[in-house]
Amino acid sequence: MGLGILEPKGLITSIPGTTRFFDNDPDVEPVPDLKFADCSGKQCIILIPQPSDDPNDPLNWPLWRRDTATLTLCFVGALATSLGPILAANTITVAGELSRPPGDVVALTGCFLLGSGAGAVLAVPSARTWGKRHIFLLATCVILASSIWAGTAGTDYKSLVAARVVQGAGAAPFESLLGAAVGDMYHVHQRGVRMACAGLSVSGAAFSTPVIAGVVTRRLGWQWTFHIVSILAGAALPAVLFLCPEMAYVRGEERSKPSTSSSADGCRRHKTFIQSLAPFDGRKTENGCWALLLRPFVLLANPTFVWVCLIQGTTVGWTVFVAVVLATIFIGPPYHWTEVQAGYAYGGAFAGALVGFAVAGLLADATVRWLARRNGGLYEPEFRIVLVGPMFVAGGVGLFGFAVTAGQVLSGRYAYIVPLVFVAFEVAGMVIGAVASSLYIIDANRHLAIEGFTIMVVIKNMLSFGLTFKAFEWIMSVGIKETVLPIAGVQVAICALSIPMYHSTTNMIPWF
Repeated sequence: MGLGILEPKGLITSIPGTTRFFDNDPDVEPVPDLKFADCSGKQCIILIPQPSDDPNDPLNWPLWRRDTATLTLCFVGALATSLGPILAANTITVAGELSRPPGDVVALTGCFLLGSGAGAVLAVPSARTWGKRHIFLLATCVILASSIWAGTAGTDYKSLVAARVVQGAGAAPFESLLGAAVGDMYHVHQRGVRMACAGLSVSGAAFSTPVIAGVVTRRLGWQWTFHIVSILAGAALPAVLFLCPEMAYVRGEERSKPSTSSSADGCRRHKTFIQSLAPFDGRKTENGCWALLLRPFVLLANPTFVWVCLIQGTTVGWTVFVAVVLATIFIGPPYHWTEVQAGYAYGGAFAGALVGFAVAGLLADATVRWLARRNGGLYEPEFRIVLVGPMFVAGGVGLFGFAVTAGQVLSGRYAYIVPLVFVAFEVAGMVIGAVASSLYIIDANRHLAIEGFTIMVVIKNMLSFGLTFKAFEWIMSVGIKETVLPIAGVQVAICALSIPMYHSTTNMIPWF
């Protein structure tokens, strides 16, 4: 173990994810029978996991092919999750056209979150059994169809509610499977930047939506925000079809161990391009549907998954809450901002998401290499938890700063730009935390990645759903400062849980 990580106790003899990282370090004992290593840098980095001899193994694909698939899925993922806050900036406009109170329009975001949580759970059995490609294709089609539906619903509120639920279900696979797809296609030392890109697409890119939606609503009408999404989804569908082959691969114990002799994999033929277009390429597991459906919830008995859900779920929930506060401050008196001005208020949040992406991308793999060297060349998945440090700083500054300043904007004590800057800090922390928790799931529990991401999406959306319905009531009853300060304290406490998690997870993971 080393570097403060406790040694396993009792019957635990093997720790998933713990492995040798460097091969040619003079201070490190060489790895016997090593077959694959990346020697493009100063030191040879052992490929974790070791690729098989099968030419169809995603780890054997050219890097450009993997990156093309990742960027395509990230684009569609950003498009899908952008539907969540698509009504944030034009709440008053939509409420007026529908002749409904603003709270009912806010509830439409809750409907999206409800559909997303349900969709994530329902996607697990199919993704586990048949792979991810058909799910991504189906989800893209659902985003396309439901966006057309929402854009043509007119003033029918019930139809819009149903469309929002279906939109959430279409977005769910990108939230729950995109991170797992990164784990399927890349080695440990390649995952940091790609996971940061995935985190930005499903957690941070949505903050650009209100900026664009405000302008579109003013010039074309709010229905066109959905029409534009449907146009982009229609354009992206061929890219998903042709550029994103099946990345799920059954990697048994006999394949994960290095081998110097040819195996049965070596006799397999490379799939043709036409064959790679098939939505399915075989069954991946023999487990039953009900067992797969319930497995994400069983993970909550493991403290490591509880920690992951808290780290990512709460930060996203708080960010949703802060978005509601922004609407309370700027859309109402005395500012009476238009949908365009309200949309621009989220520009700082999107800038924070970009900063979080940059920080996570720069630090994710660099810290792993540095810590592995200090640990005698041995890699531990707990090294990913170190990223919670920047999240703690950025998120803490953002929430405490927002709590102190946001309530004083209307009195004139602070300019409106001040709380918006603190929102940027909070969103940066959210993106960094999303990357840290996602990388930890992939590296420590790759065999449970789909279930881990799914339960994380469910918890995150349940919390956000509740906050969406209670935010206005809570703020109006006790005030912004009294509401956000306890939230900031909870966030600090959750980040502090990372310390015992870093030290003790070796005694928790193997039981699952």
